[in-house]
Amino acid sequence: MDTGRQDESRNPTETAPDTRDANTPPELPTAEELPTAEEQPTATTEEQPTATTEESAAATTDEVPAAIAEEAPAKVGDSAVRSGLRRLARGWRHPRLRLPKRVALGLVLVLLLPTLAAGIALRVNYAGDPAPGTQTRNRDALWLGHAWVDGRKGEADIDALAARLRGSGIRDLYVHAGPLEHDGSLPATAYPSAGWLVQAVHRRLDGVRVQAWLGDKLASEGPNGLRLERAGTRDAVVRSAGQVLDAGFDGVHFDLEPLHSGDAHYLSLLDDLHGLTRARHVPLSVASHQIDPLPALHSAAGTLTGHPKWWSQSYFGQVARRVDQIAVMSYDTAMPLQSLYGGYVAQQTSLALEVTPESTDLLMGLPFFHDDTVGHHAYAETVEAAVRGTRLGLSRTDRARERFGVALYVDFAATETDWTAYREGWVREG
Repeated sequence: MDTGRQDESRNPTETAPDTRDANTPPELPTAEELPTAEEQPTATTEEQPTATTEESAAATTDEVPAAIAEEAPAKVGDSAVRSGLRRLARGWRHPRLRLPKRVALGLVLVLLLPTLAAGIALRVNYAGDPAPGTQTRNRDALWLGHAWVDGRKGEADIDALAARLRGSGIRDLYVHAGPLEHDGSLPATAYPSAGWLVQAVHRRLDGVRVQAWLGDKLASEGPNGLRLERAGTRDAVVRSAGQVLDAGFDGVHFDLEPLHSGDAHYLSLLDDLHGLTRARHVPLSVASHQIDPLPALHSAAGTLTGHPKWWSQSYFGQVARRVDQIAVMSYDTAMPLQSLYGGYVAQQTSLALEVTPESTDLLMGLPFFHDDTVGHHAYAETVEAAVRGTRLGLSRTDRARERFGVALYVDFAATETDWTAYREGWVREG
């Protein structure tokens, strides 16, 4: 999610205005002032050449007052502009343009009216008060950066994290342990401090699970990346999941992007991964794209931009039924106002609740970061607005849903304001 400045140091040279009245004739000399015949110079015919027509015209022009000469170009310019505007108006009223004008107006309305209607709907979604009891169920999660497993963090950092999390609703930590290689493998050197971290968290925070966060860029919109259509790559991803579980992690969390709606290879991968995690008695968790705010919007976006940002609601449900926990990345929405963003989160919450089975934990993402890009406006996408939107969606759709929470992204970009908004709005009644 530059304005230029005029150079005021250069002042044009000021010229005193010509105060002569252009309509006042020049003063003639008096009889006394006229020279006598004796005083007038005489010349022969050869010494007095006759003035040409061009010279006479030049002399006449020289006698025109300076103010008139200066105003003439401006008047000509104004006249040309007015003439051009009149021609444009006559052309715009031409009968042959009647149909093109109606088509253009129709296109403007087609583009503008749905946008206005969607904005009004989102603003209405943000109205009202959340129902009592729509707050933490102690199933929240927090994404943690790679510094926690590569040796940059120590005991003092664990103590500070534990102090921060006590009394909150956070039960799961998604610790970045990747990324995966494009062939699905994972270097063991990527998470050297994993065992220390898991044990340190368990000693300080009873019941908190430390999951390995794995991900990679998919080759769904370009030549480079992980290719889910390859069976060998999917098998390697499953082996990588087993590898981090062997290192001591309490579960595995996947974030693969950009993942297009309807990808059957991803569903196949989830089936294989869930078989592994069930056998190990640990949770399988995934981060998900947002759901179509309008029917089939992902298809339209894919056609127009090549990047189908959303999933269909049906596909979201298919993914949710294959995992133990699904966290909606309900940020990076490009919404320009808090009220529109909050209304959007309320809508996403309702859409997700409608298709997520009660056996799966549904978490709504909170933006604990402050980028300003085309897709994310920090002044609009606030934790306060996201929490309120989440509670409104929960209130309207399934206020008694037990397996529900929020997921905080991300620890290293969070501010005290973010943590305060989470605690006051979600952990306890605001």
